[in-house]
Amino acid sequence: MDSTKRDKIIFWTATSFIFLFEGVMPALTSQTDLAKQGVQHLGYPMYFGNTLVVFKVCGTLILMIPKFPKRVKEWAYAGFTFDFIFACISHYAVDGFGFNAIFPLIILAILMVSYVYFHKLNPELKTS
Repeated sequence: MDSTKRDKIIFWTATSFIFLFEGVMPALTSQTDLAKQGVQHLGYPMYFGNTLVVFKVCGTLILMIPKFPKRVKEWAYAGFTFDFIFACISHYAVDGFGFNAIFPLIILAILMVSYVYFHKLNPELKTS
């Protein structure tokens, strides 16, 4: 298998995981009692949870649809990076060190795989 094909497989696998985990799941579960309790548990107002879901769905669509401008995709990657870092901080501040605080960093690592391979597949974008 040539390296470009391998790079595409890695990119689409990581990006699809982010799409399913950060786009589809929140869209389907955001109005459940468990999701609402999670937002309240962290001390956020309900509208924040709803707004976050809208931005997550939009961000994952931007990452998945090839026709979006590459610079817009950069902003989506940045937004998700902030989301995962602040999710880690929020869970740590409320619940202390544990799986809920570490899990967003695991998802961030998958996002970074997508980001690295996005740039491998688009060498015209400079990251300097």
